[in-house]
Formats: sequence, structure tokens, C-alpha cells
Amino acid sequence: MSTKLSTQNTKKMVTKESIQNAYIDYVLTEGEQPKSVYIFAKKNEMEETEFYQFFGSFDAIEQSLWTDITTKTIAEIKTQEVWGQYNSREKALSFFYSFFELLKSKRSFATYSAKKIHKGFSTPTVWQGAKSEFETFASEILKDGIESGELTDRKFFADKYKDALWVQFVFVLNFWLNDISAGFEKTDEAIEKGVNVTFDLFQRSPIDNLLEYGKFLAKNGGMKEKMGF
Repeated sequence: MSTKLSTQNTKKMVTKESIQNAYIDYVLTEGEQPKSVYIFAKKNEMEETEFYQFFGSFDAIEQSLWTDITTKTIAEIKTQEVWGQYNSREKALSFFYSFFELLKSKRSFATYSAKKIHKGFSTPTVWQGAKSEFETFASEILKDGIESGELTDRKFFADKYKDALWVQFVFVLNFWLNDISAGFEKTDEAIEKGVNVTFDLFQRSPIDNLLEYGKFLAKNGGMKEKMGF
């Protein structure tokens, strides 16, 4: 009695993560993006339509990778038992340390992606999603800091605090990409010093006292005539 073996379709399921991983493998192996979605899809045994169900371009894949690391960092640090006890400065430090710890597993990709970015004042497309998530997070912790009195609510300037934190984030990211110290210990030092200096600027300073004194004198300028000056 003969038996007939049946064959089954062993085609892998295409997911957002499988496309991301395949893309990372391709660019790190070839040193550049695929020439077309068709070539990339064929190499990874998927249909073009399956690719477009998740991404509209290769840059969109890179943007999603940066964004996912950012959102994952925020989600993880908020589950820490001590999170509710942190002030805004400590929450910012927790984000920075945790982000770069997660990014270690994708350092080769991060280096490849960042090197393609043209230097300028505008936010690169691949970082726009990460920036949006970061600014939402930063606004949240900064608001808490202002309400608790930890940070100074300066008119016209307080709304720009999150921008200063983003600048600090980009600086540390570029520092990390060029850091060759063991365990990236120099980056940890840059985070500590950079975030602390930034938050020092957010807090009350002698300049604030001077400005308030100036406002007081301007408002009560008539007092000097009454005092005979």
C-alpha cells in the first residue's frame, strides 16, 4: 500500500516586526536601502501588497523603528515601582538611561540610519515619530514639575522647555554614536551632566529674582519721588 505525502504551504506570516527585522538585516548587509520594494519583497518571500499593508516606504520603516524604541522606553519606565516617587528631573534621567540601554541592541542600525541624516535645523523624517512621542512625554513630566514647584513657570519660556530637552536628547544620541568607551560609560556621564544642567536652567535662579525685582521697581517707580530721590 502506497502513501502520498501532502505538501503544505510553509510561507511565513508577514508582520510589521518581520519587515522591520528583514530591513535591518538588508541594510546592514548591503550598506544601503533596497533598490525597490519589489526586490525587497521578492528576497523576503512576500508580496508587494503585503509590504504596503504596513509601510509606504523604506524611510517609513526606519521611522517606525526609532518611534518604537521611544514608545517602548516610555512604557517600560512607567511600570517601575519607584516611578511615582520620581520628580521630573529623575523621570527625564530614567528615560535617557533606559532609551540608550534599549538602543544598544540596535546600535548597528542606529549608526547606519543616523549617518544618512543630513545635518540641519529641521527634524529628519526618520526621527519625527520619535520626536512626537518624546515631546508628549517631556511635556507631561515638565508640567508635573511646574505644578509641584520643582521647576519655574517662566512666561513665554516654560513652553520651550520640552524643546531644550529634545536638543539635549539629540546631542546625547550623537555623542553615543561616537562613544567608544567600555559599556558606553562616557554616554552615561554625558546624560547625567547634560540633563542636570538642563534642569538647573528650568529651576529658579538669581536671574529670576533680578527680573522680579526689575518688575517691582517698574511697577512702583513713583515711590522714588515720594521718598525724595
